[in-house]
Amino acid sequence: MRIKFLLVGFIAFWLILLVRIYYISIKSNTYYEEIAKQNAVKVDDLSPFRGSILDVNGKPLSVNKLGFSIGIKPQLSSSKKRKILDKEIDILVKNIEGLDAKKIKKLYLKRDSPYSHSFVKVIDFISYDDLIKKFSKLSLRENLKITVSSKRYYPYQDLASHIIGYVGKANINDERDNEVAKLTGFIGKTGIEKYYNSVLEGIKGVKRTKVTAFNEEIEEIDKTLPVSSDIKLSIDLKLQRYVEKVFENKSGAVIVMDVNSGKILAAGSFPEYDLNQFVTGVSTKKWKELSNDFNHPFTNKLINGLYPPGSVIKMGIALSFLDSGLITKRTTYYDTGTLELGGRNFRCWKKRGHGKTDMLKAIRESCDDYFYKGSLKVGIDRISPLQYELGFGHKTGVDLPNEFVGSVPGRLWKMQKYNKPWYQGETLITSIGQGYFLVTPLQVARYTALLATGMAVTPHFVQSIGGKDVSYEKEDIFTDKQKRNLPFIRKAMREVISNPKGTGHRYIKSKVDIAGKTGTAQVVGIPQGEKKRMKESELDYYHRSHAWFTTYGPYKNPQYVVTVLVEHGGHGGSAAGKVISKIYDKLLEMKYIKK
Repeated sequence: MRIKFLLVGFIAFWLILLVRIYYISIKSNTYYEEIAKQNAVKVDDLSPFRGSILDVNGKPLSVNKLGFSIGIKPQLSSSKKRKILDKEIDILVKNIEGLDAKKIKKLYLKRDSPYSHSFVKVIDFISYDDLIKKFSKLSLRENLKITVSSKRYYPYQDLASHIIGYVGKANINDERDNEVAKLTGFIGKTGIEKYYNSVLEGIKGVKRTKVTAFNEEIEEIDKTLPVSSDIKLSIDLKLQRYVEKVFENKSGAVIVMDVNSGKILAAGSFPEYDLNQFVTGVSTKKWKELSNDFNHPFTNKLINGLYPPGSVIKMGIALSFLDSGLITKRTTYYDTGTLELGGRNFRCWKKRGHGKTDMLKAIRESCDDYFYKGSLKVGIDRISPLQYELGFGHKTGVDLPNEFVGSVPGRLWKMQKYNKPWYQGETLITSIGQGYFLVTPLQVARYTALLATGMAVTPHFVQSIGGKDVSYEKEDIFTDKQKRNLPFIRKAMREVISNPKGTGHRYIKSKVDIAGKTGTAQVVGIPQGEKKRMKESELDYYHRSHAWFTTYGPYKNPQYVVTVLVEHGGHGGSAAGKVISKIYDKLLEMKYIKK
């Protein structure tokens, strides 16, 4: 029995041993072979070149300036190899003007890792002209690696800066910055660059290479090239430059928009700033200078500037009057120049008043008293909802980031925001576009287009992406009753300019037949004890009212809206009329307007 037991044990031992050998040598071969392949294949991400931003005629507004980046061989941080690192840095400093050895070394030590086999980038970008003379000499050094690189460049510096926007350095530790941004090192920070960042930055490519254990490349296995798309804007560079010229260094905003499609041909938020200084990081001195400027060059006033609309809202208020059925086009009020309510005097801009005034005259001559009295009869609960429908108090949908919504004040709005009741006096000042009522210039432009055509468009800057046109839908928001009232509103807007008594008549000198509305938005209130209203010119500059003038033309065949806001400009007509006249004449000259 003992012999049998030993024999069985002996056979079992060898069977187990043979099975194990078979498993290791044959069955596990596929598993270990796959691991070996992984260890022998190097995978590199390929950075896409950021797509260009072009004007409507294909002229570049934002492009890539080609050059090079330079890396130093990794793992030279140890004390044994520090001399090699110092020598390579010294070579770079001697051959390339303007480099700082201490900064390069500090950057290398920060980016180097004992676990990385990739060259450490110490120069993110150097222009072609600055490096090409030394290229052959530096490229022969085995411890240096020169790679083709690019840097965002804005050929027209500050032109349309708030629309185009700029790119800045990506934060590799911020999860909000995607993998392409972390690969390229840059991401869109503002404007079109930010809104369409995913389109412009594109999709990364991948290259797989067979390497030795020492990371030496043997052969390329396969490669997927990166892709990106160009964006064409509806902005016309020639018109954009002209708008900047005629605005003459004022502070404010200008919008030129197609009333039928929402395409924006030119727009500016002024003052502007040079976009190029932000690509690699603006200096602290320049940042403080721009930040402390009272004219707020950093604010995109087109969508982030919030202003009382003043009298440009009166067409919308008049529509709400007509909608209520309590006031007709023929309803008249007698304006003596002031209305007393609750111990407070609500003044009309015209000291002696406008006398007997109907709705047409009230819009044409911008009679505040008419809207005071009409609003008391109609009430805020009938006025506010229609203003919201006309596009105020919510986003226009424009393709720019962080658009503000402004506010359409009302009973519920005030209770939710301030937990306070609504007073009749607030209804009066809301009816003339003051008080809590706040809008953006782009909202006013869209509202003007809506009155001109009866259709709500989506303002937009992008015309095509990667050669494919982008389409936007229009919306019919008016009731049949409101549509019947629109021709009357348009006639009143026409008389603002065509009638000698119109508030815009003396300021518009254009070859195009224009309809519009002026507005003056107070920055500071007038004390009740002030019997005589001060002239704008008598006020401190930053206490002067903002000047509005919004228009469309031609009157009988509406094609374009031109909306202008001049900060602290006083009266809308005098501050903006000349600018508007010249823009319409330019549209005619460039054959945008067809009579």
